[in-house]
Amino acid sequence: MNEGGTSGASAARVLDLFQGVRLTPTQRRIAHSLVQHAAAAAYLSAAEVAELAGVSQPSVTRFAVALGHDGYPALRRRLRELTGAAGTDEPSGGNELQRAVHTEVANLERLAGELADTDRIAAVGKLLAASRPLPVLGLRAAAPLAAYFAFFAAKVHPDVRVLDDGGSLLADRLEQAASAGATALLAFVLPRYPRETLDALAEARAAGLTVVAITDSPVSPATEHAEVVLPAAVGTDLVFDLHTAPMTLAMVVLSAICDAAPAETQRRLEAFESSAARRQLFLG
Repeated sequence: MNEGGTSGASAARVLDLFQGVRLTPTQRRIAHSLVQHAAAAAYLSAAEVAELAGVSQPSVTRFAVALGHDGYPALRRRLRELTGAAGTDEPSGGNELQRAVHTEVANLERLAGELADTDRIAAVGKLLAASRPLPVLGLRAAAPLAAYFAFFAAKVHPDVRVLDDGGSLLADRLEQAASAGATALLAFVLPRYPRETLDALAEARAAGLTVVAITDSPVSPATEHAEVVLPAAVGTDLVFDLHTAPMTLAMVVLSAICDAAPAETQRRLEAFESSAARRQLFLG
């Protein structure tokens, strides 16, 4: 659910401030808070931002300097410029349902831009294809995306394990996957960022797994625990979030897994089609 009342365009403009800047974990928490409250961030004091992010006020000042500003007042002026002009990029016309769909189109266009580096996606595909088994984590709102990805991934990967339940058994299942030979974990980490998900990412790292996270923002809490972060914006214009871009990115990653082992992929797909025909699974 949309908790922050943030428009997609405003959040995107604020995100652009952090492109190419190496942030510390504390600074990422500040950046994440600014993105989540993009519409109001330009009018908050340094103390209010610190309270939102759960950091000290001097940390907010150092954050502003890290972004190239003289201090927080200069950063706030920049935020006002960005969010004040955001209306020029907001989807116009139509009713609120149409505007929500237009925002999703913009999210997909932004994702397309992120995918310009095909070598990076190819490397992710090789990393995940080589993990036997391949654990896929998604809790609460992210569980359907993990299941959707795993349903198709199982047709081309010999051992996909969906981790969609929290609790004490989750850490057990992560350790079992690592003991069975897993080398990587694909995690879907979406707002409102369940605490159990972030704890599981830390457990995965401790078990020696390389964490690949599909998340809504390059400054989401997942970045503190993932070696590879693949951002795809979440739509927030309706009562509950829209996950169009994250689902698209999941299928892009699956295609990269297929490309990493084309001969094996073809063999497994042909075997499935043969089995499906024998069992008459489909009408057409």
